Amino acid sequence: MASAIEVRRFERPDELLDMKDHSRISIVKLTDGTAGMHAVFEPGWTWEADEKPLLGSPDSCPMRHTGYCISGRLVVRMMDTGTETHISTGDFFEIPPGHDANVEGHDRAELILFAPPEHQH
Repeated sequence: MASAIEVRRFERPDELLDMKDHSRISIVKLTDGTAGMHAVFEPGWTWEADEKPLLGSPDSCPMRHTGYCISGRLVVRMMDTGTETHISTGDFFEIPPGHDANVEGHDRAELILFAPPEHQH
């Protein structure tokens, strides 16, 4: 089996979730289905108002997120417990399904997220 290196760029995403003035998520996928996402959330962005409608309005975000915060601050709340976690520049994180989130403060939050093939967007 020949091995090959795959390279994708967020500037040429396979999918783009455009939430107008509040955010965008550029999604790239490798041949095996592994996904990488570059998320930019502007001040005032909330999962409830901006992303939930794009996902068919589930009660909470149904996805698991593994990622790295490039800049800004995000507050993530687990719906079952109400526990809030503050994610900020330099944090590597894993967020289980069943959450919502919002940008904290006056700066945009920028994140890189990874999803294995079975958790595709």
